[in-house]
Amino acid sequence: MSFLLDPLSHAFFIRALAAAVIVSTVCAVVGTYVVLKGLAFIGDAISHAAFPGVVAAFLLKGPFLLGAGIAAVVTALGIGYVSRRARIRTDTAIGVLFAGTFAFGIFLFSTIQGYVADLFSFLFGYLLSTSVEDLVGLAILGGVVLGIVALLWKELLYSTFDPLGAAASGLRVDLLESLFLALVALTIVISLQAVGIILVVAMLVTPAATAQLLAVQFGRMMALAIAIGIVASVAGLYLSYWLDPPTGATIVLVETAFFLVAMLLGPRTGLLARVRAEQAQI
Repeated sequence: MSFLLDPLSHAFFIRALAAAVIVSTVCAVVGTYVVLKGLAFIGDAISHAAFPGVVAAFLLKGPFLLGAGIAAVVTALGIGYVSRRARIRTDTAIGVLFAGTFAFGIFLFSTIQGYVADLFSFLFGYLLSTSVEDLVGLAILGGVVLGIVALLWKELLYSTFDPLGAAASGLRVDLLESLFLALVALTIVISLQAVGIILVVAMLVTPAATAQLLAVQFGRMMALAIAIGIVASVAGLYLSYWLDPPTGATIVLVETAFFLVAMLLGPRTGLLARVRAEQAQI
C-alpha cells in the first residue's frame, strides 16, 4: 500500500494527479470525435503550431498558456479557412500550416540566447511541476471545452457521422467544423502541461483509438476512452514518481500498451474475435 499512499503525502503529486484526471477526461472526449472524423494528424499539427505562441509569450513576458492558446486556435481556424478557400483537402492545409507555424516558432526560438528551461518543459511536459494556478487554469479551460461539447453534443455527433445530411437539415456544418477545430486547439493547450508538444497527439488519439477497438456505440466508446485515459495517466504518474522517467513519456507508453493489448486480445480485432469466429463455424 505504501506504493500508492506515499506519493499522496506530497502536495505536488496530488496537484499532478488532479491535472492528469482533467487532461485525460478532456482529451478523451474531444479525441473520440477526432478519431471518428479521421483527423488524428491535426493534433500533431496544432500542438506544433502552439510552439511559436509559447516562444512569443516568453519574449513578451506573458502567460505561456495564453500564448499557446492564441497560436493554436488561430492555426486551427486557419486550417478550416484555407481548406475551404483554396478548395484543398484538410490534410493538405494541415501540412502547409503545420510546417509554416512550427518553422516560425523555431525562428523565434533561435533569437533567444542560451538555454531556456521553461520553453523546453513545453516540449516534453511538466506535470509534476503543476502549481495551484496551473491547476485552476486547466480546470477552467477543461470546463469550457466539456461544457461546449455537452451543449452541442447532438450537432457535433450528426456532423461527424453525416456531414451532408447535417447540412441538408439546416445545420451550419462549416461553423461547427470551425468550432470543433477550436475545441481541439484548446484541448491540446490543456494537454501541453502533461505530455508536452512532442507527445500531445498520443494523449488525444490513443485512448479513443483503444476504445474504438472495444466498443461500437458512440457513448460507450467515449466512456471507455475517458476511463482508459485516466487509468493510463494515473499509472504513468505513479511509475514516473517511483522510477523517475519523464512523466509525459511514461503516460504515453502506458496508453500505447493498453492499445496493443486491446488490439491483440479485444473482441473486434484480437484473440476474442478469432474465438468467436471459430465458435460460429462449429
